[in-house]
Amino acid sequence: MSGINSTRPRHLGAVLALLAFAQMIIAIDYNIVFVSLPEIGDKLGFGAQDLQWVVSAYAVAFGGFLLLGGRATDLFGRKRMFVLGLFLYAASSLAGGLAEEPWLLIAARAVQGLGGAFLAPATLSLVTTLFAEGAERNRALSVWGGAGGSGMVLGSILGGLLTDAFGWPSVFYVNVLLAGAAMFVAMSLLPDDKPQAGGGFDLPGAITGTVASTLFVFALVQGPEAGWGSAQVLAALGVAVLTFALFLVIESRSAAPMVPLRLFGNRNLSTGAGITFLFMATFGALAYFLTQYWQIVQGYSAWTTGFAFVLPSGSVLIGTIVGGKWATKFGVRNTLFIGLTMGLVGTVVLALTLGQDASYGVIAPSLFVLSLGQGIVFTTMFAAATTGVEAADQGIGSGIATTGQQIGGAVGLAVLIAIANASGGGETKDLGELMDGVTTATWAIAVGIALTFLVVLNFKKPAAGDHVDPSETEPVAGTAEPVQASRTA
Repeated sequence: MSGINSTRPRHLGAVLALLAFAQMIIAIDYNIVFVSLPEIGDKLGFGAQDLQWVVSAYAVAFGGFLLLGGRATDLFGRKRMFVLGLFLYAASSLAGGLAEEPWLLIAARAVQGLGGAFLAPATLSLVTTLFAEGAERNRALSVWGGAGGSGMVLGSILGGLLTDAFGWPSVFYVNVLLAGAAMFVAMSLLPDDKPQAGGGFDLPGAITGTVASTLFVFALVQGPEAGWGSAQVLAALGVAVLTFALFLVIESRSAAPMVPLRLFGNRNLSTGAGITFLFMATFGALAYFLTQYWQIVQGYSAWTTGFAFVLPSGSVLIGTIVGGKWATKFGVRNTLFIGLTMGLVGTVVLALTLGQDASYGVIAPSLFVLSLGQGIVFTTMFAAATTGVEAADQGIGSGIATTGQQIGGAVGLAVLIAIANASGGGETKDLGELMDGVTTATWAIAVGIALTFLVVLNFKKPAAGDHVDPSETEPVAGTAEPVQASRTA
């Protein structure tokens, strides 16, 4: 069993609230931009295909630097990386709001992604090391995941309200206030921590791993626009493969590797990364097509679209809370199957009921069911991926799991946009053809969710008594005392 921090802060509830707030900021930043995309495209002169880079630049940088951010968390301290991530969020959000050219906004979004690459693994590893593996951690992850769901709701509402009232730059300025406030609170509230991983910094591994993952995501995102056989895409893929091979050689010979390859012997961690990849490639990409459907096909305003997202986002929030409780009661594996089943059923019904003249009430039931399943899967997949990872490796373990999530988001969106465009959802002005593209993408998302079932089968089957609260029965690694006793440490 993975160890927990023996010097947990006295105000653990306040610390969890801060960590949850940081997760909410990440969710707000992801969701708030979707509603603003049409106005951003009009005001800054983006092309139809280029506009996806407002989303994808964030995902490429986030996914490309996550392994580096995760290992930096272990090597330099979780608190330092947490504060650094918030600072990058605040600074880049200010730059994004001031951008007057498309490339400046894309650059700002990339720096936001870099901030997320440091903030996300630091936040998740703080949760997984301050709270004991089992029921206590599941409850903490429910709060953490619930904050993400809250951020999606808030992001949807704020995106519509701020865009209509103050214009698209305001959706970036709000993060300056949120991230800045969290940064100052963190400096006084979070306990000072020492580096968890021994050894030096693996610079060759950091460079090759970051270059490989960044180029790989870039190629997959750029492929639908430039063509899969284009020189830039093939060159990026080729260099990514060669660099990744070099990265594996370096890591296998390094005394202090950036990514210890032994971690992939933890079947739940490697499988969990696969789940996070497919999760964002399916559930995570749906918001893009719902925005197109409501704003372009049905003519919703940004404000109305924001409120249209309240139901699915609120359902995700409920699902994250339910997921933590069910993971303890029924086991992680069974809870994943339940959440995926709800997501698949809801997505299929949504694809069947979508239409140019379909009222919100017609698609609302399917949005509720699929979003509830989405929230259940979100909490549970991270609970599974971090099980059995030692405290000294929680940063890179969190980075691996979150890398799957972010790369999946970029890859899934690029592939689904290509599928939608092939069905008539490209730069066409015909609403019927655009509707066909959105519907086809929704069916493709359902297929991806169905494939996720096969990956979940690789999780270890729950042992007998898996429903029992481990915090009452299992000892902390290296001690003879129950985990419960650590709460008074």
